[in-house]
Amino acid sequence: MTCPTAPNIIFAMSDQVRADFTKGVGFPLDTMPFLDSLAAQGTRFRRAYTTAPACVPARTSLLTGRWPSTHRIRQNSNTGPALVSRGDDLVDVLRGAGYQLFYSGKTHMYRNKPAEYDAFSEYGHTKGPDTTTEQRAFTAWLNSIDMGPTTAPTPFPAEQQYPYRIVSDAIAQIDARDPAKPFFAFVSTPEPHNPYQVSEPYFSMFAEDTIPARRSGPADAEAKGGAYKWLRDLVEEKRPGYDGIWRRYLATYCGMLRLIDDQWRRLVDHLKEQGLYENTLLIFLADHGDYTAEYGLQRKGAGIPEVLAHIPMVVHGCGVQARDNGTDFVSIADILPTVCEAIGRPIPLGVQGRSLWQMLTGADYPAAEFADIVTERGFGGLPYPDDARPPLHFPYEGTRYDELNSVTQSGSSRMLRHDRWKLYEHVGDAGELYDVEKDPMELHNRWDDPSLRKVKADLTQRLQRWSVRLTDDLPKGVYEPLLARHNWYRTAEEDRA
Repeated sequence: MTCPTAPNIIFAMSDQVRADFTKGVGFPLDTMPFLDSLAAQGTRFRRAYTTAPACVPARTSLLTGRWPSTHRIRQNSNTGPALVSRGDDLVDVLRGAGYQLFYSGKTHMYRNKPAEYDAFSEYGHTKGPDTTTEQRAFTAWLNSIDMGPTTAPTPFPAEQQYPYRIVSDAIAQIDARDPAKPFFAFVSTPEPHNPYQVSEPYFSMFAEDTIPARRSGPADAEAKGGAYKWLRDLVEEKRPGYDGIWRRYLATYCGMLRLIDDQWRRLVDHLKEQGLYENTLLIFLADHGDYTAEYGLQRKGAGIPEVLAHIPMVVHGCGVQARDNGTDFVSIADILPTVCEAIGRPIPLGVQGRSLWQMLTGADYPAAEFADIVTERGFGGLPYPDDARPPLHFPYEGTRYDELNSVTQSGSSRMLRHDRWKLYEHVGDAGELYDVEKDPMELHNRWDDPSLRKVKADLTQRLQRWSVRLTDDLPKGVYEPLLARHNWYRTAEEDRA
């Protein structure tokens, strides 16, 4: 499929999706068959990572192409535009290129005002633009279930679920477009983020006895200690015995994925019916993952394990070659520079992500540029001790709790992935080193293993190179920096030649 100079672009984004939970990547249950079918026709990145395992920092990276330590949004509570350190972002680039801008779904980022888009419909995890009695009743019910997971089907039809309504709103926005201009549609489902709930037939679609065994449990959170143990203890205090329904939690989570998948299918079918499919670039991704009962935990919060940092990313459409990419490490921060090059616009100064457009379209690219990637975590300061009882800032009465709190997010960390290895550096603490092929749940820290001295030295050097790379280029002064083509720093020498 060839690509026009200004293709239509759709971001289909879901919140808190595990990268390894579809049959196309080896999961035993067929949770997202439509997404897998699009991945088979386009490019699936099996080594895609978020910049931070939290919504607002990750989504700010998607918009700005910058890591949290640079755009300075490290907490979910910081969504104000004045707090973001950036240059031109995705909205600026697309508006400057003449695109109509549509938004439907969860924002949880600084670009969250109707005036910034040509059409705008906002949803949260427990609220929507409710206009009917049944919609208001559904939202009231969502607010009553204590974030789930529920143990019975949602007593409303699937058409009341937010993914269905969000896609319906997106379809209406696209249909009302000016056909003389290209459009960008950001379609963002709050699900499968908690509250974990789903309507029939999805609630019963994946029986509890078909859920595969998990690879770690509560004892592993206790053994890892630190924020893992603190979070596990907090949730057990709030919800004694909560882990006893972990299979129901996963069955519901899988049902939520299928509900979302059916809505992505409905959106794409509508593009085909309207003659828009051939000229549209589709990007499917998530902001971060979910524990899905690993370590005996729910949601997110402690650490940067693979189940949180590793994200699904599929690109399909005009100009994109069919490729299952299991080699290159890519980031959510790479999306902005990729879109820039797809529509022929310069990558703005200050963007740190790298263009994937050449990779997507079959052109040559340097493998060394994508040999590693980093993810960040933390609000700053020093890590709280395991017995800490600091201010938690949100209501904690009854069974309520906030997993992204002052303890779990205390301190700062950077994680580097390269080949089969994963290295952590923490402020004020010893590091961590894991062989994620043999130890995917990161239970055996080999930081002090003398047989891995050379491996650790190489990974440390790679992380240091990233630390230098993430030094901020903004604000621009009177001097002109020499910029690397495609933001590929590993080819800077060739560019100067």
